Amino acid sequence: MARKSKNAYKKSSESADGEVRLLSGGNPQIAKANGDAPVQKYIAHMPEWKSGLGRQLDDLIVRTVPDVRKAVRWNSPWYGVEGEGWFVSYHVFTRYVKVTFLNGSELDPEPPGSGKDPDARWVDIYEGEFDKGQMEEWVRQSSAMPGWKGF
Repeated sequence: MARKSKNAYKKSSESADGEVRLLSGGNPQIAKANGDAPVQKYIAHMPEWKSGLGRQLDDLIVRTVPDVRKAVRWNSPWYGVEGEGWFVSYHVFTRYVKVTFLNGSELDPEPPGSGKDPDARWVDIYEGEFDKGQMEEWVRQSSAMPGWKGF
């Protein structure tokens, strides 16, 4: 009997027909990868109005931080600066998109959300509530500081 390879047991982030699965809350399940292509795939599969918000966030981050690094981890896009770590990530929920700044406790003003991590702060963006000016300022500040170096 032929033995299955170790990879045969891994869960695929895509269905048999190649479609990206949406997890509970509508978050796209995208395989872990580095670069722009997996981030663009994630954005393309964000449901409803959230995909447009994802494009706006990505454009704003790239415009504000021209040499930004991109990756998808834990079914979320991550943005960082080479040698300085990751500074922002976002994740789809049923009614909003959570944008988390990994060094958010150092931002002025601090984003409103906080939890167990003493450094991270976030903002939940609901349909029609995107404050482009404030987001650009947070991205500018956050990208200029040391970020999270977890992966």
